[in-house]
Amino acid sequence: MIVNQLSEQTPFTTADGSTIRSILDATNAPVEKQSLAEASLPVGGETQRHYHKLSEEIYFMLEGQGMMEVDGEEREIGAGDAILIAPNAWHQVKAITDIRFLCCCAPVYSHEDTYFE
Repeated sequence: MIVNQLSEQTPFTTADGSTIRSILDATNAPVEKQSLAEASLPVGGETQRHYHKLSEEIYFMLEGQGMMEVDGEEREIGAGDAILIAPNAWHQVKAITDIRFLCCCAPVYSHEDTYFE
């Protein structure tokens, strides 16, 4: 059984500019088909607009308020909201307040599958 504690995971900055702590992915477990990470942005922060050719993503908002854009459609998001991001969908999140969310990717997140404008 693999059990990883969030507080024991080292934060890093992804290619899109958010701070991530990998909870379960190929870097810390024998994960092959998906990944789970906690992401955060400070008030006023934003990710760089990007897409993934392979990965389908789900963001699940834990704390705060933000603006989510997926393929040109914008919506305010907050705690309890789940956002589906299909492969090849341009997306960006902006923090209205400090935000923290879970990011699930299938297949596993990789910097190589992140494309910018």
